[in-house]
Order: sequence, then C-alpha cells, then structure tokens
Amino acid sequence: MATLLDALKRNTTVVADTGDFEGMRRFQPTDATTNPSLILKAVQLPAYRSILERTVANAPNQQADILVDHLLVAFGCEILNIVPGRVSTEVDARLSFDTQATVERAQRLIALYENAGIDRNRVLIKVASTWEGITAAQTLEQQGIHCNLTLLFSLTQAVACANAAVTLISPFVGRIYDWHKKMAGSTWDEAAQAGTRDPGVQSVARIYAYYKTHDINTEIMGASFRNAGQILALSGCDLLTISPDLLNELDSTTGDAQPCLTPEFAQAQDTPTISLDEATFRFLMNEDAMASDKLAEGIRVFVNDAKKLDTLLVR
Repeated sequence: MATLLDALKRNTTVVADTGDFEGMRRFQPTDATTNPSLILKAVQLPAYRSILERTVANAPNQQADILVDHLLVAFGCEILNIVPGRVSTEVDARLSFDTQATVERAQRLIALYENAGIDRNRVLIKVASTWEGITAAQTLEQQGIHCNLTLLFSLTQAVACANAAVTLISPFVGRIYDWHKKMAGSTWDEAAQAGTRDPGVQSVARIYAYYKTHDINTEIMGASFRNAGQILALSGCDLLTISPDLLNELDSTTGDAQPCLTPEFAQAQDTPTISLDEATFRFLMNEDAMASDKLAEGIRVFVNDAKKLDTLLVR
C-alpha cells in the first residue's frame, strides 16, 4: 500500500523545508525552501561546515551582507543539484520595510545565481509580506525575478500579493495555529480544532478559495506545519513545504490522502472581491491581531538568526 507521502504527491507538489541535503535526497521533493533559520542550523553541522568555510575563503574581506548572500546562493546551488524544480532564497529580513533595498538585494542574489550558471527561473526570492515587501516583489516580477512572499498570515496579505502578480505565496499554517492555541489557553480543545477545523488550515483554505474563484495565477504553498493532520487537511493545495520530521512521518505511514482543496470546494465558498490600496491594507492588518503579531514576530526571529549568520561569517 502507498504511503501518505506518495498519496499526497498525487494531489500536491511536495517541497522540502530544510537546508539538509540528505533529507532532500531521501524524500525526493520537487522544490526546496530555505530561510536564515534553516541555513543557520545547517552550517553549524559538521556535514555543511565546509560550505561556510568555502564561502569565506572565496570572498575575502567582504562585508557581512555580501558574505551571507554568497552563502545563501552556495546552499541554493547545492540544493538545485538535488531537486528538479526551484529553490527559495530569502532576502535579509532587516530589509522588510525598505522596498528599494529589498529590490537591490534580490537583484544581487539573482546575479550570483546566474554567475553560477543557474537559470533565474529555478529561483524564488523570498520576501516578507509587508506592504513594502509586496511592492518590491511587484517590481521584481516585472523584471523577470520570481518571488515567494513569506510570513503570510491573512487573506489581506494574499490579496495584495495577487494584485502584485507575485509567483508564489507561503501562508504559515503552524504559526496561526500557535497563536490561536496560546490565546485560548486552558480552553483550547485540540480535537475540536484538528484537521479542517484547524485555524491555520482554514486560513489557507480561504486563500485557496479566493484565488481559484477569481482565477488568480499566484501559486499557494502552505508552510510551517506542526503536525501531519494539518498537511493532509490541505491536500490539493498547489504546493506544501514540509519539514524533514513530518516528511519522515508521512513516508513511514501507509494510507490515502484524498484532496481536500479542489475547484469544487472553491466554487462552494463565498468569496467576494476585496479591493485594496495601501491605506486599506494597513488598516485591515491592524484590525487582524493575529496576522500583525505573527508578521512582526516572524521578522524579529529571522532578523535575529540573520545576525547570528553575520557573526559566523565575519570572524
């Protein structure tokens, strides 16, 4: 009998959410995603220390931001030797509120990839889903630089990304779940909030219904999962990026994974068009305590890990 991972792959493009090459080889995902936290974790392992050392040796006396970009691209190139599709490489989160600096950093990352012989169509530039990040992504897409909008927690952000014609968005399931669980405290009922009733799953389902109903081409990639139930409840989503631990769980369990997100599901939802300008975007984000809290927290976490990468590279 097929494993849950095999069954999931029939309905959804599976993406590895890791900097671990061996995990990618084992689970054979189509794409892979990275972020500063994953790269920081990887370069501290003996198996990957040589990539960090080679990066420093090949770019002597460079500033930290340049060294970090070289390191991210070095990892990306190695990953693209394993996966047949795309790799997502993240712009420094410290630029999340600076449109022009985000554009320039993304251009530099793409130039490094192209200098290494990698076609830009195999790279997704990850940018935080702030108004400034989405605006930067719109400019980049017009230049043929494809973007993955990350730290996305709301339909408001998803609609702004669609309006910017970005290639892909990464709504964060697990962090939405975390927020609601924390707010509920002792009243949280895990069983009642599982599967399709999970608040993170429901958020992605709303985005899926909106995109499919309004013929939006931007791809949806569910991310940041806490358990296999969340993943299976989003079977049928365009893509799902999954950590090695959960990939292993799915690959070790036999069963089926019927699609939950389908065109029929989307058509059955009430999805009126949402009109957005900058002021409306900022107001709706302010009204959404969960999305505002998790976006700010996510940026802080990535900034903290980016600083640690700086320290490792500049000695």
